Amino acid sequence: MRAIGGLPRWLRVIAVCVAAAANVPLLYLILRGFDSGPKAFVAVLLSSSLGALLWRTLALVVGVVVASVLIAVPAAWLVARTDLPGRRLWALLAALPLVVPSYVAAFSLVVAFGPRGGLQGWLEPFGVDRLPAMVYGYGGALAALTLFNYPYLYLLTLARLRRIDPALEETARSLGSGRWSTFFRVVLPSLAPAISAGGLLVALYTLSDFGAVSIVRYPTFTLSIYTAYRALFDRSVAAALGCVLVVLTLAIVGCESWFRRQSRPLPPYPQRRASTVELGRWRWPCLVGMALLVAVTLGVPVLVVGGWGVRGLIAGVEAESVWAPLRNSLSVSVVGAASTVLLALPVSIWVVRQPSRWATAVGTLTHSGYALPGIVVALAIVFVSIRAVPFVYQTLPLLVAAYVIRFLPQAIAACQTALAAVSPRFEEAARGLGRRPAEVLRTVTLPMIRPGLVAGAGLVFLTIMKELPATLILRPTGYDTLATEIWGNAAEGFYAQASVPALLLVAASVLPIYGLVIRPALADRV
Repeated sequence: MRAIGGLPRWLRVIAVCVAAAANVPLLYLILRGFDSGPKAFVAVLLSSSLGALLWRTLALVVGVVVASVLIAVPAAWLVARTDLPGRRLWALLAALPLVVPSYVAAFSLVVAFGPRGGLQGWLEPFGVDRLPAMVYGYGGALAALTLFNYPYLYLLTLARLRRIDPALEETARSLGSGRWSTFFRVVLPSLAPAISAGGLLVALYTLSDFGAVSIVRYPTFTLSIYTAYRALFDRSVAAALGCVLVVLTLAIVGCESWFRRQSRPLPPYPQRRASTVELGRWRWPCLVGMALLVAVTLGVPVLVVGGWGVRGLIAGVEAESVWAPLRNSLSVSVVGAASTVLLALPVSIWVVRQPSRWATAVGTLTHSGYALPGIVVALAIVFVSIRAVPFVYQTLPLLVAAYVIRFLPQAIAACQTALAAVSPRFEEAARGLGRRPAEVLRTVTLPMIRPGLVAGAGLVFLTIMKELPATLILRPTGYDTLATEIWGNAAEGFYAQASVPALLLVAASVLPIYGLVIRPALADRV
């Protein structure tokens, strides 16, 4: 995109300040890790418990990614390439588990399949007195994080399948390759970039998850950091663990970047669609498999949460108690989304309208907070606020600042996409008519990119509504949100009290996720 001259200096200054603020958590966390001296920091790194913690976390990340691939790739192939009955409906339903936060998913699985859950009651007449505690520990964390995060991989794989030229497969078949051989030798390698990108999203989400692992009692880095932060007067242990988590995050991102560079480049859109594969005798087993997947990922949360909600209302649980958390969630999400988009604008305008090495560097630096797990960002912000501006500790402005740092890249991506679609000639014409840069921004640029800004704000709003670890640590005393209400009640076993806010949170997430994520991914015919 061609640059326009005369961007206001204040705009570039604000962009630099935003980028600097986004990197405060990372820089201060590193310094804080050595605050008690290098020996104390090294002692944490060399402790035997760190090795076990690292092993448990990596085992969960690898397990969730592998299981997500095994679910997402066949599901995407079935709805995109086969004669599966009702495949347009299944294409939508397979993506909808994205609306269920991981802690709601874990809560649902524990209530449904736990030793004292709903399934236990159904099996008691058959002599089954107590189910094994399979939903706790590694098994529970693996199930919750896989079944409700595989849509990240599924949507990217589905989009990639539509971009594979069917001529490649037809050539392989004409050379004598069978259907399965063609899939593994042609289709699957072409899907590698989508699987890599989706696997990265799933891995980073698993690495940063706090709610699900706390409910199913599986100790990972995030849970250990939170425990160390709450239990110890000396928080250097939490900071040291946070530094290790950051390194682990960067290592996973680096591995994904290397793997993506080895993959085939993205092909152009094909001129025609691939032929439909007839499933034959596998048609109905595949249909049953899709139905079971949707039943577990959508049916179980709705039935469990709805059932406990009705049971709680009958038992006298006050539904009015959820309105304050709902109001708090909506208000802080609106303020956080608006603030994030507002601060993303200067960075986006500089990067798109006056591209340069400095602009690129500033844009890259704003992604620092997004690469850090929420609990690490919150931990770093606590350290900064207590030492620099203690009067803002546990206030709403500090909580909003954490949201901005965490989710700024989401807003920047939306703003840059909107700006890139608008020709700078409109702004140049306004400048030629004598309007000042600020006037051009207000009267020309902003009105033309308003849909992109709304989309970015909606995505950030949705993410803030579901955010848990940073909210738990930074919220003002007594300021409960839907996320903290769900986590607090579910962790204590008060399922009836947790069900109503869980339903409200899922309901509030359906329309934004469908409009911003699922509908665009399913826009083409399947």
